[in-house]
Amino acid sequence: MEKILVKKFLLFSDSHGNVSALKNIFDWAKEHIPPNDTILAAVCLGDGLSDISKAANAAGFFSDWKIVRGNNDYMNAPESDVYDFADNRFFLCHGHRYSLYAGTHTLAAAAKKNDANAALFGHTHVPFYKNSEGIIFINPGSVSRPRSRIGATFAVIECTEGSALEAAFYGINERGSIYKVKIQN
Repeated sequence: MEKILVKKFLLFSDSHGNVSALKNIFDWAKEHIPPNDTILAAVCLGDGLSDISKAANAAGFFSDWKIVRGNNDYMNAPESDVYDFADNRFFLCHGHRYSLYAGTHTLAAAAKKNDANAALFGHTHVPFYKNSEGIIFINPGSVSRPRSRIGATFAVIECTEGSALEAAFYGINERGSIYKVKIQN
């Protein structure tokens, strides 16, 4: 029987100083990294870069990291970047420079300019998934200051060999419990 290869990465944004919420996610993610599962990396889309090391050290979560700076980050990191992962190219940004409240057209242009098949962004604090203009758009929401009825959220990006990428979204309740959520856009 042929083994199907699945690779995953953790995706989060907008912790805004809430190290405790981020630590809960990292505690959860530890159970989903090899040998237990296939989360191979972590991506932060900004507005909480200074929280990462504190939360990761407290949780004992160590990963390959890809980060971009948000409008409330003052660290030396790029505002946008490209991430090649499991035969996919992701355009990463926080989103504050892409007129997101007017739609995803500006973000789509940036992703296409970088030959990306997906655009990952934060900033709005609302989880989002859409396949449009030949680009998959994913916003994991905010881990600490949500602006949706779902509450605090993050995502796991799943790349299965020979299939389109998928996003699984997870909620975080007031007690720090993590549960799978369905996103309606």
